[in-house]
Amino acid sequence: AEKPRMDKENQSLATEFILIGFTDRPVLKSLLFSVFFAIYLVTMVGNLGLVALILMERRLHTPMYIFLGNLALMDSCCACAITPKMLENFFSKDRMISLYECMAQFYFLCLAETADYCFLLAAMAYDRYVAICSPLQYHTLMSKKLCLQMTAGAYIAGNLHSMIHIVFLFRLTFCRSHQINHFFCDVLPLFKLSCVDPYINELLIFIFSGSVQVFSIIIVIISYLCILFMIFKMKSKEGRGKALSTCASHFLSVSMFYGSLLFVYVRPNSVKEEDKDIPVAIFYTLVIPLLNPFIYSLRNKEVINAMKRNIKKIL
Repeated sequence: AEKPRMDKENQSLATEFILIGFTDRPVLKSLLFSVFFAIYLVTMVGNLGLVALILMERRLHTPMYIFLGNLALMDSCCACAITPKMLENFFSKDRMISLYECMAQFYFLCLAETADYCFLLAAMAYDRYVAICSPLQYHTLMSKKLCLQMTAGAYIAGNLHSMIHIVFLFRLTFCRSHQINHFFCDVLPLFKLSCVDPYINELLIFIFSGSVQVFSIIIVIISYLCILFMIFKMKSKEGRGKALSTCASHFLSVSMFYGSLLFVYVRPNSVKEEDKDIPVAIFYTLVIPLLNPFIYSLRNKEVINAMKRNIKKIL
């Protein structure tokens, strides 16, 4: 009777997991690898290219583009945290990931989601509010100093938020199957494998992730309500069109990110239904970082003109 108990103890001390991923069919594996590898390359080139462009072009050294550059940087961070291991596992026999790799994946993903996606998107909404509603006071209300303070605050808050969850993840032991039914090491599938009740961890995610998202969503909503009110007061159609175009890209990015994230982490029974979350997880970890540089660049004349100037210099 003692052997099973010993086996159970040894199993609970295991520090490796198996990422199930997407499929075991060789043809589908090759196809998915090609698709996700292409997405990864375009994501990295698009986001790091945008960061480089903002750094090189002095005309883009304004609060709006400083926020945008940091957003692109975190998109790259999100892609680097998840995609390389996912691509490796398409052709790996064991598909193993260590506990520390697992924690690192979640840490950088949580940092990207909370620190910069939530707080930077909220900061960008406030920036657009000041630019449209108080254009004459813009340089006073949205100074470079305030912009840098908000950016630094976003990174600090994101790191603290990530560390809280990492610390409490180490209280869990895993005595059930070590197979994670996901393509990356997310916390919700981990909770299902824990032989310690993850109620505290679930509560912390609901409280902290929920609070961060609700706080940033409130800022975004208030900013956009004020912007819409100001736009309706404008008599010029050209003025309305210009104001709407400056907000359209940001609003699209906000809608995509918050919609998918709220669906995964803050809805009831999210732990029990994680199998259904893989398509949504693909969207917010791979598709949104891919789309963001194009959403902000292709609709922005300043970015396009800066790209043309720098391409001419290179050629």
